Amino acid sequence: MYKVDLPLDHPKEKALEARKSAERARKARVFNTRLRVMGLDLDALNQQVQEKKCRQNMEKQRDQAFDTLRRCQEETLLQQDNNEKEKRKALHKDLTQHWTSQQQVDSHDADLKCDLKGAFKITLPEAELGPASMQIFKGEGVGGDQMRREQVKKTEKDLLAQMDDNKRKDMRAKHKEMLVNRELVYQDLRGLQQAAVEEERKKTARVALDSYNQALAAERAENLKEQRRREERENLAEMWHTVNSDMMTECAEAAERHVGGGRPPQVLPDRWKGMSPEQLSTFHREREQQRLERQRQLWGEKIRNATWDLQLLKLSNKAEEKEQRTAEMRREQRIQMDQYNKQLAREQQAHQDYLNKELYTNKPTKDYFYQFNTGSR
Repeated sequence: MYKVDLPLDHPKEKALEARKSAERARKARVFNTRLRVMGLDLDALNQQVQEKKCRQNMEKQRDQAFDTLRRCQEETLLQQDNNEKEKRKALHKDLTQHWTSQQQVDSHDADLKCDLKGAFKITLPEAELGPASMQIFKGEGVGGDQMRREQVKKTEKDLLAQMDDNKRKDMRAKHKEMLVNRELVYQDLRGLQQAAVEEERKKTARVALDSYNQALAAERAENLKEQRRREERENLAEMWHTVNSDMMTECAEAAERHVGGGRPPQVLPDRWKGMSPEQLSTFHREREQQRLERQRQLWGEKIRNATWDLQLLKLSNKAEEKEQRTAEMRREQRIQMDQYNKQLAREQQAHQDYLNKELYTNKPTKDYFYQFNTGSR
């Protein structure tokens, strides 16, 4: 088999170069980060949903805080109004108590709040009163009733004017408070409207972005389908060309290439992979030689294995015989040792019996000598 370098203008070389270029372009498209993430970005959409929920929670908390602040302000204003009324009642009560306790009938300013007629009632006898006790002299009491009526009317007018002035002040304060509350309500409504407009704008932007992403996804899917169809067409065309080529039809005449110079024709391996009859006979002859060589090797290995097994068997038999002789010698040594131990045991028993007999025989004589030496009879 020989490898042949094709010229650059060969159709096979051009097709191979075109496939390499297509593979490089496909890798560039696959590993392009910008094209790979042009579809729906689920992470970004989930983040937008989370941001919207956080914003709604913040707006709800802000509204609750505003309501709490409004209720606190209303309670504070009501408390201040009640305190003011209580202060006025206490002041009026103190003033009435002062009039009652301090401005008696016999005082010099009794004519301010008390009845004038009661102010000139004399509780003491007239004979006991002196010149200094006189309060009204001659000529001073002319037109007193008219003056008192005018004074009462003027006091009533002043009181009505003061009441009207207080009412106008209350009206202006309430009107001012109403304007402030209206301005606050207007600001809240304006903030809500702006928030609604902003939310609507964001919703429109999200819808537009979703539509754009869907359009991009559809376009990319269509491009992928078209690319797959084009690749399938190219693969089918290449398969059809390969099936109908000389390589698959095994045309030996098309595979031969005459090189000249008296040399045999050269076979192109990309067009025909068959073998000639001479090559087939050479192949079969070499295969038979290899089979015979392999068989001889197997027979040699079997002979070596049998020789090795026979040697191992002899060694094992010798080891067994040696083990048997060793066991026999150990058994004889144990028998001799047992006989020797029995002999020692018999001798020791005889010696012990002799000692016991001697001790029993000599015991009275020892007692007699003991009595004789001690002087006892």
